[in-house]
Amino acid sequence: MKEIIPIACDHAGYELKLKVIAHLREKGYEVEDCGTDSTESCDYPDYAHRVGSALERGEHRRGIVICGSGNGVQMTVNKYRHVRCALCWTPEIARLGRQHNDCNCLSLPARFISEPTALEIVDAYLDTPFEGGRHQRRVEKISEIEN
Repeated sequence: MKEIIPIACDHAGYELKLKVIAHLREKGYEVEDCGTDSTESCDYPDYAHRVGSALERGEHRRGIVICGSGNGVQMTVNKYRHVRCALCWTPEIARLGRQHNDCNCLSLPARFISEPTALEIVDAYLDTPFEGGRHQRRVEKISEIEN
């Protein structure tokens, strides 16, 4: 069974989302397009929530969100329990997000990276395993809240 990657964007990320979807399909992934479907101005949380809730419910292992800066969609999905979304603008940051933080969601800043860089980041995110070990203890502490 092919892995399904849910992906969402706002209007600023729409064009890049189309390129990422094509790239994912070329790599053999299935895609769940969670919107938006145009460059018409919209509210990013309406679409990012779809990815965050799917990850929280365990429907998918990994997701991708895109907006102009990458910040708004990242903040939205990180509200969901057990979602660890990394805002990445280089492949190295994506690799470290996977290796050290076990990120299960990738946020891309569409207005600040080129299409080739975005696709390299996606590949780094998808191809890099979590190292575990000392990083596992740290990841477990992310959801802890101290009083």
